[in-house]
Amino acid sequence: MRLGINTFLFTSPFTNKSTKLFKQFKDWGAQTVEIAVESPEHIKPEHVKAELDKAGLACGSVCACMGPDRDLRGTPKQQKTGMDYTKKLLDQMVVLGCPSLIGPVYSAVGRADAVPRSEYKQQWKTVVKNLKQLSAYAEERGRQICLEPLNRFETDFINTCQQGLDMLADVGSPALRLHLDTFHMNIEEKDQAEAIRKAGTRLGHFHACGSDRGTPGGDHIDWPAIAAALKKVGYNQDVVIESFTTDVKVIARAAAIWRQIEPNPQDIAVKGLAFLRKTLGGNPAAGSGRSAVSDARTFSA
Repeated sequence: MRLGINTFLFTSPFTNKSTKLFKQFKDWGAQTVEIAVESPEHIKPEHVKAELDKAGLACGSVCACMGPDRDLRGTPKQQKTGMDYTKKLLDQMVVLGCPSLIGPVYSAVGRADAVPRSEYKQQWKTVVKNLKQLSAYAEERGRQICLEPLNRFETDFINTCQQGLDMLADVGSPALRLHLDTFHMNIEEKDQAEAIRKAGTRLGHFHACGSDRGTPGGDHIDWPAIAAALKKVGYNQDVVIESFTTDVKVIARAAAIWRQIEPNPQDIAVKGLAFLRKTLGGNPAAGSGRSAVSDARTFSA
């Protein structure tokens, strides 16, 4: 199990210049970096890969940033824009040696409306069609897509582990897996550990953050139960801190961070990584000097 940090904690957008963060991440104890690529034009993947190697880190995941114009259940134009964007990310991931495209790839974040059941079913069919195509594209490139349920305030489409599993079943691709997040599960699941057990071997990615979006461990989440559930299902892939602060203004607004939850981003990274290593047993050597491409075909196991 490798421990990592999502770049949104420190910067937006992530660009070639943002790679200066990598040495600090490594010094704090991270093995992987989750890069939020808001636009493929923001980075040269060859440069980012070289900087990762120099720091002794792996890009374990690329976070899809699904804005209003990127929506696999939206208008034909929004669907095309979303598909083009995610395909470009998958192409960049090959160069980065990154195995996993993660996040709510199915819809624009923040789209949360009450729609008639018939309309919801039609949206579902549209997303299934698009994800079949996108998953095939990923599978051809040896990558996986990890679909993330979000809480009800960020989407009306997929909120729970079970809904995510239903989508995986309808798409039917080995390249499509589930991505669970402790913040969203804290709102939507009756029992986070049970949701993890339900996901089982279909769990492909995991976000760890406090119940208030702050530091993992400084909150009311039942972390021992989560650790036991991850062990029960044999999860040995990345656990990434995806927390936000008011320091990164654009992301703070998008994630509704209106107050200073923690003293600073460094506190979240340092204390969070230490807590997760102690609680989950992350492997300190896992990300050092190796490429994540060796994990790229984990979906075929």
